[in-house]
Amino acid sequence: MQTHARSVLYLGLGLVLGLCLGLARGVRADKPAEPGNELPWADARTLADVIERVKHDYVNPVDDHQLLTAAVRGMVASLDPYSAYLDGDEYDEIKISSSGEYSGVGIEVSMEDDQVVVVAPLEGSPAAAAGIRSGDVIVTIDGIPVNTTTLTDTIGRMRGKEGSTVRIGIARDGVAEPLQFVVKRQRVELHSVRSDLPEENYGYVRIAQFSETTGTELDAAIKALAKRNGSPLKGLVLDLRDNPGGVLEAAVAVADEFLDGGVIVSAKGRTPDANFTMDATPGDALLGAPIVVLVNGGSASAAEIVAGALKDDHRATLMGRTTFGKGSVQTVEALPGDRALKLTTSLYYTPSGVSINHKGIVPDIELPRDSNPPAAAGAGPDSEEQRALQQLKLLPINGKPAVTAGL
Repeated sequence: MQTHARSVLYLGLGLVLGLCLGLARGVRADKPAEPGNELPWADARTLADVIERVKHDYVNPVDDHQLLTAAVRGMVASLDPYSAYLDGDEYDEIKISSSGEYSGVGIEVSMEDDQVVVVAPLEGSPAAAAGIRSGDVIVTIDGIPVNTTTLTDTIGRMRGKEGSTVRIGIARDGVAEPLQFVVKRQRVELHSVRSDLPEENYGYVRIAQFSETTGTELDAAIKALAKRNGSPLKGLVLDLRDNPGGVLEAAVAVADEFLDGGVIVSAKGRTPDANFTMDATPGDALLGAPIVVLVNGGSASAAEIVAGALKDDHRATLMGRTTFGKGSVQTVEALPGDRALKLTTSLYYTPSGVSINHKGIVPDIELPRDSNPPAAAGAGPDSEEQRALQQLKLLPINGKPAVTAGL
């Protein structure tokens, strides 16, 4: 079924492009169409007229392929900040990133209101070390303004040969002039989970992003903490701050680690594959011990799936600040010629049926913004981790949120 649907898509695209080229040569095709499926002939003629005028009048020569590729890019980019047409190089970059290793600055970005916004720097990345923060707006790269019509251009310009440098201009709230960060590109390895035992009986796990191995890494980390503790944990701080998301299935695996049953996430789209519900399986790795989840404005996408599932199930108390609000699912579909289409195919919903798209998740306990980012490995608990540990000790062993005071 999926193969047939994509074949129809390719055929339809071919017909539209054929129509435009025909119109550009002065040929008009008047034919009846089925009700509700009429092609916008006037718009197609406008596109053909624009292509012809650009080819004839633009100061530099351009060919059909260049113009039609740009038209496709613009068409897809106009849909939402996360959909994109990927050429061969961009598609290769997607495949490299999904493998968990690449050369670049280590940053997750999004297009919001015609601005390239930093969702979060990846933990341990050159961008994080340089001081780039969630919420920063990228305005220039190597002194050249960013292209606000295609996010992939910005990503591509920040990637590069290991050891080379890139100068990133940042606009930041409360700072009058743009900040300049010279960042040295390096091999970015996506280690998704790290853990610690800050106090006896209480564990800490940070998930920096969601990759294919995150669920397995988390399970191993919890077992290692229990072994180190000498007994099962009495509580866990799960740190999802500045986690930009990642693989949907990994988020489901993480939530399932702590849930005994019920819905984790559901999604709705226009095609059969875009509609699904994912449920938890029996078994709780913490045996009901309470959880405090730390979130902030850099917690996005897959991180929000985990936070939403644990909050709706009353399995965890959320602490921090409202999350980013990316409630959509993107599917990367291969196209002929080693190209691809990254397309938003679903909106996802928390177990209570709520869409968090453009709204985020409000934590149970709000914390003021901490001027310090999540602590690096070995640096000891930061102030928000300490608050989370205090809260953890107020929660009953079954993990249900308790009424708190004095925090």
